[in-house]
Amino acid sequence: MNSTILEMKNITKEFKAVKALSNVNFKVERGEIHCLIGENGAGKSTLMKVLSGVYPYGTYTGDILFEGQVQSFSKITDSVKAGIAIIYQELALFPDLSVYENIFVGNEVKRGSVVDWNQTIAKANDMLRKVKLSVNPETLIKDLGVGKQQLVEIAKALSKDVKLLILDEPTAALNEDDSENLLNLLRELKEQGITCIMISHKLKEVISIADKATVLRDGKTICTLDAAKNEISESVIIKNMVGREIDDIYPKRAERSFGDPILEIKDWTAFDPKLGRDIVKNVNLQVRKGEIVGIAGLMGSGRTELAQSIFGNPKGYRLRGELWVNGQKRHFRSPKDAMNAGIAYVTEDRKGDGLFLIQDIKQNITAAHLNGISSRVGILNMNEEVKISTEYKASLNIKAPSVEQLVGNLSGGNQQKVSLAKWLFVGPSLLILDEPTRGIDVGAKFEIYTIMNKLIHQGMSIIMISSELPEVLGMSDRVYVMAEGRIKGELAAAEADQEKIMKLATE
Repeated sequence: MNSTILEMKNITKEFKAVKALSNVNFKVERGEIHCLIGENGAGKSTLMKVLSGVYPYGTYTGDILFEGQVQSFSKITDSVKAGIAIIYQELALFPDLSVYENIFVGNEVKRGSVVDWNQTIAKANDMLRKVKLSVNPETLIKDLGVGKQQLVEIAKALSKDVKLLILDEPTAALNEDDSENLLNLLRELKEQGITCIMISHKLKEVISIADKATVLRDGKTICTLDAAKNEISESVIIKNMVGREIDDIYPKRAERSFGDPILEIKDWTAFDPKLGRDIVKNVNLQVRKGEIVGIAGLMGSGRTELAQSIFGNPKGYRLRGELWVNGQKRHFRSPKDAMNAGIAYVTEDRKGDGLFLIQDIKQNITAAHLNGISSRVGILNMNEEVKISTEYKASLNIKAPSVEQLVGNLSGGNQQKVSLAKWLFVGPSLLILDEPTRGIDVGAKFEIYTIMNKLIHQGMSIIMISSELPEVLGMSDRVYVMAEGRIKGELAAAEADQEKIMKLATE
């Protein structure tokens, strides 16, 4: 039997005048875990969409050989029949259907022409055991956490006798425990003979799990690294991903003194009427001018809820305590009040809450501050909109043909820059960044960090919420650690380390 299960030869894919893939060559051996890595926009997802039939045969040039046979998939079902399954970052599950219905949707277990529900449930239980998910198969998907939903997706793939399993950023929305469970499952599937391709930005995961790793850059194959030859390391991956060495992922900034407090909250408590309990409890926090304050903590610790309660309370929490901005006691009735006071909030969910994906770059950048491009009588100045958005495109290095590009067609890193530009146009003195680099690659992260440093040198202050402890430590001047809605500790940058933060976060 041929040891090579997949070979993609000279794959070229163009979108109008943009060449997304240029003569890409990619080979995967049977029974290995092969990571596909590269900066956002490098072509990783496009290559997998070519493989899975999302981009059908005839819309690209080059050859796909699967199990030694040239393939011409015209739709996704063709690749599924061949034994290829792809699981996207945005899970394709039906929230109001049960686990067993989702596992076998489109692949129903039938007796004659009638669905055999008893046999469906029995087989669903078999699949759940394979992925080590202990749930009642009749549970609705919407009642499961993201980590368990991810396992249901894998069970769904296994039910179709998958030979090659492709996972696109499978741990992007998972906590550390769920991520580790998923990686362990992939190792077990490997032992069962299933080949995996995993797209990931998380270099530590790649290093821990990959047998081989192929790097794409600007739509081209750069190299394939082999773990057996000790070729897979963070420095080697970064150098090949971005085309240069990044000696320090967190750019240095000169020592400086901080100004007066720009924000201070005292005994700040937020009660959630839907949950019937306090979700932020007696928080005391201060941010000085020109300072980056990190907020660390595990998922569910109340970090995002704290940020939203400060930014005009859009969720309608019942608030107690005091909020001071530039030495004045304030009470915000809406996010607009917070914006008028010089506070902006970049959400962790840029696709759901932060951006209008079906609108273009210029419309997104100006959306939060239309008065900035309007006349006194409220007429929008379209020329001014183009001018301002073009300036932000250049200053933040947003990679797109023009400001007319739809935001939904941008890479994650460039979408995040658009989200930043949108709130910078408001002209804030305090910027709250909630998971500013989630789901973006190391090169785009470096650019975001550089922008942050530039902003504080211009006198802005930043609150940065992050689940990545190296990011918190690498960028913060001070760190607050949250757990169960409370501030468990405050650490200066010089004394903070991962162990101290985790100890406070788990007290």
